Amino acid sequence: MAEHRIYSMAFDKVYQALLQKLERKGRTKAEVDAVIHWLTGYDQAGLQTQLDQAADVRSFFEDAPELTPDRRKITGVVCGVRVEEIEDPLMQDIRYLDKLVDELARGKAMEKVLRQ
Repeated sequence: MAEHRIYSMAFDKVYQALLQKLERKGRTKAEVDAVIHWLTGYDQAGLQTQLDQAADVRSFFEDAPELTPDRRKITGVVCGVRVEEIEDPLMQDIRYLDKLVDELARGKAMEKVLRQ
């Protein structure tokens, strides 16, 4: 089976799309970055390095300093699929990020988005 095309997509393109989506909803770049920091363990410098190097999505998640174990608390549906039922770990992490961004876009408080 062919690999999903999002895996080889440059993460900076995904990041820009997420940022645009949230800015249209009145959210900020700092909030997008906070969600990414929480999920992946990247600090701001590490995130910027990944963006500057045009790392692909696969590398971005595989090179993440520490994916938070609390990501398993993320449940719900993204693109018609329950995130907790996705079998491919990489796709599940991508969908976790999608779900967090969707929650921010719907106006959910940051504390709830980050499962605090």
